[in-house]
Amino acid sequence: MKHLLTAAALAAALVAPAHAALKEGDTAPAFTAQASLAGKAFGYSLKDALKKGPVVVYFYPSAYTNGCNAQAHAFATNIEKFAAAGASVVGVSLDSIGRLNDFSADPAYCAGKLAVASDADGKIAKGFDLNVREAQAGRKDTRGVDIDHGFTERTTFIVTPDGKVAATIGGLAPGENVDSALAAVQKLAATAR
Repeated sequence: MKHLLTAAALAAALVAPAHAALKEGDTAPAFTAQASLAGKAFGYSLKDALKKGPVVVYFYPSAYTNGCNAQAHAFATNIEKFAAAGASVVGVSLDSIGRLNDFSADPAYCAGKLAVASDADGKIAKGFDLNVREAQAGRKDTRGVDIDHGFTERTTFIVTPDGKVAATIGGLAPGENVDSALAAVQKLAATAR
């Protein structure tokens, strides 16, 4: 029984977010960043995006890695459903804007439908109280290209137009993360009617 409890605790630690991410009701930092959409860089402002409705801010470890590829594809596939609920979506990682230009245009992942922002120094992730890990030498992405940047934990925040966090979603597989984010914005849209 003791081994079972230890195994369960270890499994929970591996699934749950590793840090005390911002919680429901907390104020999200109004960040600006270089972002990319359909391979073109632009200046992204959370404050400006919130003027149009809720924003799904999803943090992911790295472009062109298995889980992040699946998550970006799921967001891109469902982007119209997010828009129908009045929400926009932006992905944030420690990738360079050059890597994100490729990733945002890649038809297998962001497919030109999903904006992704570069948080190269990790300040945005830290502002959302997420852990940032240093780059690990020798890691390669799914294209075989070296990954020369740090990583943040996979966590999604639903931010309402008043700048408050309505939901924090962590500890889920990439597809489940997207499904939970969509359910959260649809619930917000239903309560706003």
